[in-house]
Amino acid sequence: MSSERDRCNSRHFTWLMKTCFPNPNQTSTTIVSLQPHPPSSSSSFTTISSLPDDVVLEFLSRVPPSSLPPLSLVCRRWARLLHSPHFSDLRRRRSLLHHSVFALAATDSGLSAANLIANDDAWKIALFLPCYDAVSLENFHSLLAHARLASVGPRVFVVGRNAMVRYDTWAGTVTPRSPMIFPRKKFASAVVAGKIYVAGGGSRSTAVEEYDPFLDAWSVVSHAPRRRYGCIGASVDGVFYIIGGLRIGAAGEGNEFIRATGGAEAHAAYASSMDLYDVEARAWLRSRTVPGGGCVVAACAAAGHVYVLTSHAVELSFWRFDARRKTSNHGGGGGGGFGEWCRIKSPPLPAQIRVDTRMRFSCIGMGDKVVLIQVSGWSVEEMMRSGRSVREGMVLVYDCGGREWRRGADLPEVYRRAAYVGVEC
Repeated sequence: MSSERDRCNSRHFTWLMKTCFPNPNQTSTTIVSLQPHPPSSSSSFTTISSLPDDVVLEFLSRVPPSSLPPLSLVCRRWARLLHSPHFSDLRRRRSLLHHSVFALAATDSGLSAANLIANDDAWKIALFLPCYDAVSLENFHSLLAHARLASVGPRVFVVGRNAMVRYDTWAGTVTPRSPMIFPRKKFASAVVAGKIYVAGGGSRSTAVEEYDPFLDAWSVVSHAPRRRYGCIGASVDGVFYIIGGLRIGAAGEGNEFIRATGGAEAHAAYASSMDLYDVEARAWLRSRTVPGGGCVVAACAAAGHVYVLTSHAVELSFWRFDARRKTSNHGGGGGGGFGEWCRIKSPPLPAQIRVDTRMRFSCIGMGDKVVLIQVSGWSVEEMMRSGRSVREGMVLVYDCGGREWRRGADLPEVYRRAAYVGVEC
């Protein structure tokens, strides 16, 4: 790359790799802080292993993006630091993080992935992985059918009903991980401070689960104020948002949930609301109602806001929730701050696209942009019988700063039944 920060001196790079390994003359390989050394007539060679983690993080956070994947393979310590939330925070402060939309699909031949980089007009194939015994093709199809994707740095976690796998975008590997404690379907998920949180998607429990990627362990951290099915997750400023879906327990509609869960006595109604869980405080904030009512069909977080797409009859409306908490009104409302709703410009869908129960949307945050992917719920046979000719995979991009929509690159056909997530690395 042409910029100075992206240049890498190969001689210095080799020295960094060699000095990562511990000095055999040292009694310990883990040094918490630097200690002043007395003057010595003989020079000594200092290795990186003798430096504390925060110092190593400082220089690793300045490395050009193209050098990060091989650096993660140098040693376990560097891999741990490069995949830590602290590394992402440092890169974010220096505006060195790259944002993209990641699509993961199971094909007849293996696992395939593609990404759409911010300000780019083309999807790029990121992976073609033949299936191995550890994660078979059949398991991939079953896993992706109702999975939620969550990204922690360069790693994408595919969280399914009864299983989970981790895809490392740097190493190009897929690894089985521990499944959730409670089986869920169409649940909410989001990442807060490097950990994955899930809620909803079941009639028997209101448990909110937390997943620690370093420990590969799930734990119950709270219980949601209401049960939801088909909800969507997002996170901003340390808050886990559980948005929309069917509210379980209220009289009304809910045949889909009853059939899916086998709860013959369960009742449900559409929930045009959000539950807010403060992860650090381990407390629930006041729930918020999405203006205008209707059904929440897509939602995501971007640029300090939660964006919600709702459907009322055949009309779509697009809303923005200010999720940037202020110190003076932490967890509460206030003028010009946390908790304000604003209706913004709706996505410019073509006239031939009719919004109905067969239309599906995915909403993904990509830095300061919102990417809306339109995928029809019709099967090929149903579309042929009905005579419909709706083109699937249309992508619209909303600029949060300019507040305008533009047409993005259409999703390749193989990824029109994929799962999607925003990746920041």
